[in-house]
Amino acid sequence: MEGGNSPNLQLQQLPLATAAVSVQPHTDSFSYKENLIGALLAIFGHLVTSIALNLQKYSHIRLAGSKDPRAYFKTKTWWCGLFLLVLGELGVFSSYAFAPLSLIVPLSAVSVIASAIIGIIFIKEKWKPKDFLRRYVLSFVGCGLAIVGTYLLITFGPNSHEKMTGENITRHLVSWPFLLYMLVEIILFCLLLYFYKEKNANYIVVILLLVALLGSMTVVTVKAVAGMIVVSIQGNLQLDYPIFYIMLVCMIATAIFQATFLAQASQLYDSSQIASVGYILSTTAAITAGATFYLDFTGEDVLHICMFALGCLIAFLGVFLITRNRKKSVPFEPYISMDAMPGMQNMHDKGIAVQPDLKASFSYGALENNDNMPEIYTPATLPIVQEQHGSKGVSAPPYRVLEHSKKE
Repeated sequence: MEGGNSPNLQLQQLPLATAAVSVQPHTDSFSYKENLIGALLAIFGHLVTSIALNLQKYSHIRLAGSKDPRAYFKTKTWWCGLFLLVLGELGVFSSYAFAPLSLIVPLSAVSVIASAIIGIIFIKEKWKPKDFLRRYVLSFVGCGLAIVGTYLLITFGPNSHEKMTGENITRHLVSWPFLLYMLVEIILFCLLLYFYKEKNANYIVVILLLVALLGSMTVVTVKAVAGMIVVSIQGNLQLDYPIFYIMLVCMIATAIFQATFLAQASQLYDSSQIASVGYILSTTAAITAGATFYLDFTGEDVLHICMFALGCLIAFLGVFLITRNRKKSVPFEPYISMDAMPGMQNMHDKGIAVQPDLKASFSYGALENNDNMPEIYTPATLPIVQEQHGSKGVSAPPYRVLEHSKKE
């Protein structure tokens, strides 16, 4: 009996084993499809965001160069840019719900590529072909390298996919790798903040490292919030989990502090330096956070990890070359620069423009009250011209007013 039943048991188990083998290719194709959808959404979002920012910039420049009394928010160009900006940010936000975090974050290089191409196309200076190639050869090389790096990122990106449910996010949040990562990040952030605030270490690396550490937490929470919203739309409601609102509050708070540090960096350094250094530091910190929290590279072979790292390095180099070729903006000073005159002291202290010193030999533009100044620093008085009048009883005016007729 046992020998007769054993062939039947083997025949009954054969279709099940075949079905189990066929599940893996389906899973791989589905994960690749999700990666492609997320990458396309991220590329579309960054491209539209770059166009929107350039449209708004064009609206401000056109109003500044004309006599149009309207405010910028009353122009159609500015509102079109705002609409495209919201659309682009929604595209980037939704991309986190489909693809791994380590794949979406480096694709922000698309916005740098788009800004460089828009700047070259809409250049308004007269140029010759030789001058144009010599001047923008770094931008072309940088765009090419960034495109190659983006292709490698999409091709060899991690394929880890899991449903962003409340249970999964809570399990990742209390895992020991992420807790260890958070401890190291908090200690590093406190040290950098101490040197920045107390020791006045206003270096670009220090400020942008603060931005990168905050940004790594921002993208982690963005993926959690976006993923839980998509799962809720698909029918499995996740909005009743407390972890959703914790992630939402952390996302808003870290984004606000990140924007604050970026605003402080933009006051001290050029935008091209902030774009290149910020992209490299933020991408590195975000990939590390994604690999620690969501375990993006679990199960990946060494070849895919090395090719992904190579794509990141090529994209970093491309962004650096693009931003290196940008013109440095010259700030407008609404007063006469005294340091341009011979014999005058430097009127700029640590990059901040100041008014001339009152003790200098020339005090034009000083807004101080001169009542309490010594006589040696008081301005010279004008000579009083008195005239003899026929009537001695009438006092002469302290000055003479000269009236010129049209004939004169």
